Amino acid sequence: MEGVVDAPMREMLTRIGGIDQCVTEFVRVSERVLPAKVFRKTCPELFNDSNTSSGTPVILQLLGSDPRIVAGNARKAVSIGARGIDLNFGCPAKTVNKSRGGAVLLQEPELVHKIVWWTRQAVPDHIPVTAKMRLGYSDKSLALENAAAIADAGASGLTVHARTKEEGYRPPAHWEWIARIREHVSISVTANGEVWNWQDYQRCREVSGCDDVMIGRGLVAAPDLGLRIKALQRGDDPEHLSWPEMLILLQQFLEMVEQQLAPKYVHGRIKQWLKMMSREYPQATAMLQEMRLLKQVPEVRQFLHQYSL
Repeated sequence: MEGVVDAPMREMLTRIGGIDQCVTEFVRVSERVLPAKVFRKTCPELFNDSNTSSGTPVILQLLGSDPRIVAGNARKAVSIGARGIDLNFGCPAKTVNKSRGGAVLLQEPELVHKIVWWTRQAVPDHIPVTAKMRLGYSDKSLALENAAAIADAGASGLTVHARTKEEGYRPPAHWEWIARIREHVSISVTANGEVWNWQDYQRCREVSGCDDVMIGRGLVAAPDLGLRIKALQRGDDPEHLSWPEMLILLQQFLEMVEQQLAPKYVHGRIKQWLKMMSREYPQATAMLQEMRLLKQVPEVRQFLHQYSL
């Protein structure tokens, strides 16, 4: 999730717990092999053996349409410590699709195969190469063909967001299509899309047949969702992060974001998280309204401090 699950958010969510693995925002590759600093900026976890500080593994994601260029960048990323490469065939953003990246490539299964194949050949056998795709671009007619192209090219795993590019993030997610894909390929398949709570998680697994589920927006909205799911799997009563606890996390998140971004962008990240968590915490809506005019980091910090008293 570009601009959302960046390094500070990964650090925050994995500190809370319940997450087995993270995937970075995509690194866009198009014309050349990028310098190491670009990979390290997107994935500072490379400085920590590709782990967050809490020890959660982080996989580096690449997005591009030139098989040789993608492969060369995968080789470079692995040389500086990436423990796995994930390939993005799912991004629905118009600007990305216009430059032949993300979900638009699902219109060309042969090219999808080449990108995965070249990447698989470029990195050592012990480094997993995985991919994420949607069910298609404008329709689902090539879903099985794209999944087979990814599997046949040597990918060890596939995550499927159960909507097309045109469907965007509109409910529902078509988990039944993931079940069809699972029957069509022999590699591990992970379900993704429209999981906001324990009931969604159970239903997603039941319909898709997948043991693993990738959660994006649902986890940002409810940062303890992973912990709650694991507790319920054990048969325990899950605890829920209270609103005062979330206010403390927001203050910690501010400090993390301030270290990563220019000051003019910091307030936007705080407001973005508040907007997303308003689905789980109604108090976030009122708080967001109160701070709508705040833009300077010191005033945002002071506001968060006073709000938590």
